[in-house]
Amino acid sequence: MLSPPGDDRGGVTVEAAFAVAALVAVVVLGVGGLAAVSAQVRCIDAAREAARLAARGDDGAAVDTARRTGPDGASVEVRRDGGRIVARVRVRAPLLPGVTVGAEAVAAPEPGA
Repeated sequence: MLSPPGDDRGGVTVEAAFAVAALVAVVVLGVGGLAAVSAQVRCIDAAREAARLAARGDDGAAVDTARRTGPDGASVEVRRDGGRIVARVRVRAPLLPGVTVGAEAVAAPEPGA
């Protein structure tokens, strides 16, 4: 049976459904943001350790350590750029499609390395 025009019955249900959907979206984006920040911090740590080890002359251990320290699935790049060593770690942010987080660390090579 149809409600007469101007009757507001059922309006609260629709508003509650929209409110719940908006709340879920905000929570998912918030959790995704926290996961991205966590991945960023792990990338910073991994890049720093990789640059430090490569500066000591241990390039193999630098990449291995960065892969262990960084987030799962992160790409690790260690290169010599002139008189310095650059380590870069990047990964796609979990729960946020299209967002990539990463870090770059620079170190001066130690003498004899």
